[in-house]
Amino acid sequence: MNSWIENYRKTQEAAYRGIPVEQVARLVDLLREALINDRQIFAFGNGGSAANCSHFATDLGKGASDKLGRRFRILSLNDNVAWMMAISNDYTYDDVFWRQLENYGKPGDIAMSLSVSGNSPNCVKALEWAKNHGLVTVALVGAKRGRMAEIADHVIVIPDTHYGRVEDAQMTICHMLCYAFMENPDWAKA
Repeated sequence: MNSWIENYRKTQEAAYRGIPVEQVARLVDLLREALINDRQIFAFGNGGSAANCSHFATDLGKGASDKLGRRFRILSLNDNVAWMMAISNDYTYDDVFWRQLENYGKPGDIAMSLSVSGNSPNCVKALEWAKNHGLVTVALVGAKRGRMAEIADHVIVIPDTHYGRVEDAQMTICHMLCYAFMENPDWAKA
């Protein structure tokens, strides 16, 4: 077991080393522009990625906003269970995100989706809808990249296919995006 744990730790470190610094910095700039221009940010994903989106929305919407004295307008589309169930019941589960964007999304807003495979049908459809309606699209995906990487304006690929390692690296990116503002509030206000 010790050997397995050591190997897991080493492969997790490799996933973290694979996080592209320049692309994360571009996303920080994108979020800063959204803050300055009062744009809405939408985050969505399935399973562990859904939990990461909820965590990200909390950290950016509360933590970063508290430090800045200005509020990020962020919403995790995973967090309204009743709405998701109504959409999946009346239409299909593949529609749970884009049908929410249809109500809220406006040109210039940000649609950010997390998926290890990059092929989750509901995330793919939401990114397609967002791109077709003038939203800026962002995908955080694993090494398989998938359809989401082909659609999104901004793509960050974690060089691994293991769900746990990719989801951990994606949450690290989300924390970087939030703490860039929490730990550099003067820069963010400029």
